[in-house]
Amino acid sequence: MLTLSRSITGNEVIERPADRLRTDAAAEQGGKRGGDAVKYSMSPGLPSFLGSERIALAVSSYQSGKFYLIGQNVDGGLLVHERFFHKAMGICVADRDTILLATLFQIVKFRNVLKREQTINDLHDACYVPRELFITGELDVHDIGLTKDGGIVFVNTLYNCLATTSERHSFTPFWKPSFISKIVKEDRCHLNGLAMEAGVPRYVTAVSKSDTVDGWRDRRANGGIVIDVQSGAVVLGGLSMPHSPRMYRGRLWLLNSGTGEIGWIERGASAEDGRFRVLAFCPGFVRGLAFHGRYAFVGLSKPRYERFEGLALDRRLAEADSEPWCGVQIIDLDTGACVHWFRIDGSVTELYDLGVVPDVVRPMALGFTSDEILNLITHDPLETDGSA
Repeated sequence: MLTLSRSITGNEVIERPADRLRTDAAAEQGGKRGGDAVKYSMSPGLPSFLGSERIALAVSSYQSGKFYLIGQNVDGGLLVHERFFHKAMGICVADRDTILLATLFQIVKFRNVLKREQTINDLHDACYVPRELFITGELDVHDIGLTKDGGIVFVNTLYNCLATTSERHSFTPFWKPSFISKIVKEDRCHLNGLAMEAGVPRYVTAVSKSDTVDGWRDRRANGGIVIDVQSGAVVLGGLSMPHSPRMYRGRLWLLNSGTGEIGWIERGASAEDGRFRVLAFCPGFVRGLAFHGRYAFVGLSKPRYERFEGLALDRRLAEADSEPWCGVQIIDLDTGACVHWFRIDGSVTELYDLGVVPDVVRPMALGFTSDEILNLITHDPLETDGSA
């Protein structure tokens, strides 16, 4: 069985062409960049860190359509497994056996078909197979989450609301900001991030409070807000393109993408009294945030300067004498230091989301562009009453 997995040892750079199993339509979407080399590099201790923590990373790149699973290989190097999904966006790792992925017009629910003692291809200790598809149409879905009753809630950016999946329609509106006057196909405020807590949507981020089509683009520098879903109140303003709000250990964390910073929200009596407490600066447009133990996992992208020029990130990079890069940095929550990193160079320049997959070291997934999904057949055991 063919797998798209590679091992990187030391801090070696590996070069390879982009996913050869992409469909013709996908290749058209990727344009000439589809054949460019992709280079992966890493901090020397990253594989052993993932192995010792018994975790893997799920990472999405909407720009390239890549869905990565990253872990430690059997030889001690880094395992990088990739599949192609049109506009891979929000990721929700519900548990060891369940991953949700938002794509161009679908939400995909993967299930791990392996038991803990099983492997596939004499290598992978988890195999995530698409088992449910929710056809939403092109909604520009960003973050997604799983509710306590098992339902899917997602940020419907094009329609400026939180939504749930529907058995009959593209979506069911669940909640909208009070300043959005109606559910309409106009990306007005660029609602993007969703923080879940105990299976309940708690906070969202938006680039602005605009209520006109595409109005958020004029507010990118300092119009960003955090909204309490339960009360509808804006708990913090003045942010620059905030993304990826997450609740962790009693704190509301987020990425202030336009400044390249990770930090947490110190709430006040009003939005004006709240504060964004910076933990660390990362050299890129930060987007995608997850936690494990004392570590934060932060996704970085190269900014699209024709759209994001003029943000404070430009100045911060110049002050640090640094170029922006694409990849993942692992930040120590106690010190703010980057302890490990994974970097992507070449045609893949932008990531959207990432998640930590617990108790898995060498995962793989199936996609729709190869025969693997036709030939990997698994089933539940036959239940009998013992009389047969």
